[in-house]
Order: sequence, then C-alpha cells, then structure tokens
Amino acid sequence: MNVLFEEDGAFKAGAVLADNNTSLQVELPSGKRSKVKATNVLLRFPAPGPGELLEHADRDAAEIDIDFLWEACPDSEFGFEEFAADYAGHKPSPTEATALLLRLHSAPMYFHRKGRGRFRKAPPDILQAALAGQEKKRQLALAIERMVAELKADALPAEFVAVLPQLLYKPDRNRPETKALEAACAETGLSTPRLLQRCGALADTHEYHLGRFLFEHFPHGTEYPPCAVPADRPELPVANVRAFSIDDAHTTEIDDAFSVTPLADGGMRVGIHIAAPGLGIALDSDLGRVARDRLSTVYMPGRKITMLPDAVVERFTLAEGKTVAAVSLYLDVAADLSLRGHETRLECVPVVANLRHHDIEPLFNEQTLADGLTDFSFGTELKRLWELATVLEAGRGQSANAPQRKDYNFVVDWQATTADGPGRVAIDERPRGSPLDKLVAELMIVANATWGALLRDAGVAALYRAQTVGKVRMTTAAAAHEGLGVDCYAWSSSPLRRFIDLVNQWQLIAHLRGEAPPFTAKSAEFLGILRDFELTYAAYADFQRGMERYWCLRWLRQEAESTATARVLRESLVRLEDLPLVLRVPSLPALDRGVRVRLNIEEIDLLDAECRARYVEQLAVETSDEGFSEDDAAE
Repeated sequence: MNVLFEEDGAFKAGAVLADNNTSLQVELPSGKRSKVKATNVLLRFPAPGPGELLEHADRDAAEIDIDFLWEACPDSEFGFEEFAADYAGHKPSPTEATALLLRLHSAPMYFHRKGRGRFRKAPPDILQAALAGQEKKRQLALAIERMVAELKADALPAEFVAVLPQLLYKPDRNRPETKALEAACAETGLSTPRLLQRCGALADTHEYHLGRFLFEHFPHGTEYPPCAVPADRPELPVANVRAFSIDDAHTTEIDDAFSVTPLADGGMRVGIHIAAPGLGIALDSDLGRVARDRLSTVYMPGRKITMLPDAVVERFTLAEGKTVAAVSLYLDVAADLSLRGHETRLECVPVVANLRHHDIEPLFNEQTLADGLTDFSFGTELKRLWELATVLEAGRGQSANAPQRKDYNFVVDWQATTADGPGRVAIDERPRGSPLDKLVAELMIVANATWGALLRDAGVAALYRAQTVGKVRMTTAAAAHEGLGVDCYAWSSSPLRRFIDLVNQWQLIAHLRGEAPPFTAKSAEFLGILRDFELTYAAYADFQRGMERYWCLRWLRQEAESTATARVLRESLVRLEDLPLVLRVPSLPALDRGVRVRLNIEEIDLLDAECRARYVEQLAVETSDEGFSEDDAAE
C-alpha cells in the first residue's frame, strides 16, 4: 500500500512499511524512511508507485484550467476527492485525484484552504481584487524591468525625474524606482550617483554635493516663511561715536563695529558695538522661530544660507551710513593700555565706515606697522586698537609669536564656466594672525568673556563655550576656556549669524533692563537649544569643510595641476602646501611629520570628492614651519 501525505507544506508519496493506526512508517522513493502521522495522510492507493504518481500528477495538473475549475466547484466547502469525482465524471484514479489536489493547492487566490485536502472557492469580489493585485504586481515587475534596461542603456527613466533627490540621498526601498536603480547598479557595478551621472541626471557635481546637504537640513527649501521686518527702536539714545567695522568683501551680516574716543589723559574709550537683533526679534515671533529652526548661517565657498532673511539682516546689520541699534561694551583704557573699567549700554550707533580686508590689509600689516603707517582713514584708530589687542593677547597668556596656520579665501565667479560646470574658483592664501585678525579677535574675546562674566555674576543663565583638556563644548555653566585663557566665554558677538549669540543677547538685554530673562538655566527649551545648536553647528561646519575640499579639487582640475607639494601629516596622509587639502597617498614611504614631498596628481573624482595622488620624491626641508598645524586652534 502507498500513501499520499502532506509534510512541511509539501505533498509527498511513499510506500507503507508499517501502519500503527495513529502513525505510519513510510519509505519515500529516495529510500529515506519517515514517520508520518495518520492525520497527514490524504490518499491511500495500491498503484501506481509513489514516484510515478507525483510525476504524472504534476504533468496533468498543469493542464487543468483554473478558471473553469473555479466555475465548476461547489460554493460550499469541499474535499478534493469528492470534487475530483465530479470533475472527472467517474471515480477518480489516484493520479486524477492527486492532480486535482495539486492544482487546487497551487491557486490560493481561487481556492482558500480549510484543512488538509479541503478547500472553499474564493468569493467573486475577493477573487477579482486578488487578480487585480496580481496584475498590478506583474505590470510593476515589467516597469522595473524596463527601467533597469533604460538605466543600463544610459537613459534616465521618466519616473526618476520627480524622485531624483530621494533616490540619491535617502532611497525608499519599497519604491519601484529604487528597486530598478539597485538592480541596475548591481548589474553594471556602478554606484548610484555614478550611474545617474552616466544617465545625465547629475550634470553638475557641485549641485549634487549641495543637494545632499539641503535634502537633509533644508527639506522644505531655503526660502523663509512670511515674516514682518521689525520696526525701528527710536527710544534708544544715540552714541556720540564714529563706529567702523572690519570684514571681508562678501560679509553682509555685519555683527560688530568699533569706535575709539581719545581721552585727555592719553587713554582712550574703546567701543565694541554688536548688532542688536535681540531688541527687535522676540523669541516667540515668526522671526524668532526661523532663527531657532536654522540656528546658524551656513557658509560654503561662493554661497551662504543666512540664518535670518535678507530684509531682516539689512534692518540690523551695522552698515555704513546707518545709525543702528547695538549692544555696546565700552572699555576704559589707560595711557599704558591697561583696562580701568568697562560699561555696557543699549544704544543706537552711527556707523561711518565698513572697512574691508582687501582694502585695508595692504595699508595695515606687520610690515607697514614696523615701517610706520601711511596716512589713511582710520589708520590711527586701527593702530591704537592693535596695540591694545597685543596687550590683551599677552594678558590671556598667549604668545604673539606662536605659529599660525594659514587661512584661505575662496572666491567663486558664478558668471564663468569651466569644463566641470558653472563657477570658476580662486583660492587665496591669507595667514591667520594678521594685525587686523588679531585686532578683531581680541576685542571679540573681551566682549564675549566680559558679558559671560556679567551674566554669570548676575545669576542670569547663558550658553557658554568652554574648553577643558583640549575638548571644546557648549555648556550652561560658566566654565573656563583654556585655549583662550579666559574664565568664561559666552558667544554674544554674532547674533545675526548664530542663534546661540542671539539667545545670550536676549538674556543680556533683559538683565540690562532689569527684566526677567527669557530662559532659566535648567529650562527644557534652553537645554534643547544648546543640544540642537551643537549638533547643527557641527553639521554645518562639516558641510563647509566638505565643500572647501570640493572646490580645492575643482581648482586642481581648473588649473590643470599635475603635480603638487605637500607636508606629511602622518602615515599615508599629507596636506598640500598651497591648498587646504588633505590627501591619502598609499605610495607614501615612512617619513617624519612635516617632511615636504612632491606628488603627482593622477586622478580627481569630483563626484566622490577624492583625489588619487602618487608620491614622487622628498623635497628639501625648509626651516620655517609657519602655517603648518594639523588642527585649527579651538575657538
């Protein structure tokens, strides 16, 4: 005797070796023996053999019309043997009954299982819905197959246009476009951006890198929601000073300006004037929410995304010819440049000049200071402030002769076009620590440290920038900043560019007016601002560094540079001498840090922002390591 039984969702047949009523010992055609529960047995038959039965039944089942079968079967639940008798018109043979069972089992949309060997036909509406779903899947599979073929033929499928950013930066693996793209990448061996570039979807590598950042941090675009520009504050007194700012040519958010008023005893009254958007923007206003959302201006070569709308920046920026609301810190400086005291005021400040680096640095630098300054506007004031800055620097325990790393100015001419797309870049070296840099930096340190201490001593919460054991962090505690040599340091000098500075300005304004500050040190909102700012500011800084790297590579291609000189950082890592670009050079031999080497630039990949360089030779050692520092000094 032979039996047909079900095991692990599959139908099997075998010869019975022993029948123990509740179970059977069965030998399969392969020779394997198996213990089968009697309840799993669907059919007992003397012939044909087990292997022959399944072979013939499989063949016959494929010829049964499933639609006819659905029409012919009863509406009520039925067993396969009884239905096989109706279907065949006679007592079915084991092969006929098994073929019908296999066909019923193969069509779960048409026949719902109700037990072992028992079925019920699917209701018409459910069957139609299932068939429609099956057809939809079939059409989807065909569409995916078509899209894969188009991608492999270097053509962009029409469906990709609307979802291209998502496919590039955050693919949804449930979408057919993603499935097609992944399949095409697997078959071609290309990465997603490389394949899409080949299909013409990435004509501009700059927009690809910028788009990744915008997709993550500005998913709704960089446009601002409708916001009313704050009105003027005529109730503030007007300072009797002639303020001037010092910035690069592209700065529009002019946060700080200075004034120098000579005193009769040979001393001077130095004004540090910080733009005061905190006087016109309320925390809970539309503008306040915009600043809270963005947290900082985003910088990159050739472009920037400001924290505040242009009209609002224009309202508060310390622009030449305007009298603008400011928070002013006045330093009472003796003739010997010692500080005798300070005072903070809320006032309107007349700004008489916006000095620009490119205009002033040729006239005001280390060489001209040593030789004697020529006569130019604000030359006397700049010299007095530089002398004060030198004293302030020494007072913080900083060495004026410490090595300074180079800074670089990136200027992108968007009207020009190169082989790599819109934009021609110029990268100019600018050593950090110039007299103008020192002047501005020291006065900003004084302002941020003084106001931080003022808020600390008054018990008013503030957000501080601290550094201990080399680690820089944001904190609500007035901790020391070891790198700057100050007891506390509260960012307050860039309220048009950083939300932290605006928050500290709100706190400072409330204290100066004798009002309750907007935040307490332990409020959830205050701590949330600190956390969000740290994460966002770090992400913006990473993006800026990445874009500077991109434009360095663009410059190398633009200038057709085939060789470069570099300094060794550590094993296989070098930094180019004329660009802020770090490269990994696998062919670099074991050399000491700082050794000068020559490289061959072999390949530049703007899509991955990578450069393949090969070591050529070691160059003569230079005695000066000026500008060679592995890390920027902490702020």
